[in-house]
Amino acid sequence: MSNFPIENKRKADYPIHSVFTDRWSPRSFSNEAITEDELLTILEAARWAPSSFNAQPWRFAYALRGDSFFQPLAESMNAANQQWAPKAAALVAVTSFKLSIPPGAQALVPNGAHTFDTGAAWACLAIQATLSGWYSHAMGGIDFEKASAAINLPKDHQLHALVAIGKRGDPSVLPDALRERESPNPRKPIRELAVRGKFL
Repeated sequence: MSNFPIENKRKADYPIHSVFTDRWSPRSFSNEAITEDELLTILEAARWAPSSFNAQPWRFAYALRGDSFFQPLAESMNAANQQWAPKAAALVAVTSFKLSIPPGAQALVPNGAHTFDTGAAWACLAIQATLSGWYSHAMGGIDFEKASAAINLPKDHQLHALVAIGKRGDPSVLPDALRERESPNPRKPIRELAVRGKFL
């Protein structure tokens, strides 16, 4: 998947598909472009995420590098993310529609599951990117007001993150502090995250 192999020391506590440990979020992106069809294939996976009452609240605004609206999204990032993310092949704004019409209702009401469902959609996006030979890196380090303005976000929507998508590039171009972190990070043991019964 990359001309810059990197050691992946991740090991699952229980048997799972390798895509879950193969997926990680690099910062070194190459200059390889992504086609719109390739990006839409990744977003197609997000489309099929599980959804409360099938409301499907997730919404995506995307820009390919070179699009006129790519730069305004890049400029909404904080200084740390601007060191690497603008080199990605595409940027995707992950947003959600905050309202829905529940079964039996006739009008829009607040959807309490819009963030939960959109998180599931982002996970599907990230896994499909890995399966398709691409890498994705979600960022919360952005000026949300500026990014929302860049995509003309409706008032009844919420912006959650920007996602950089691309092929891995040469990590030596990263600043020292970022280059030291350029590897798949570990996870807490499952026994720290899941309890049988109730929390102590």
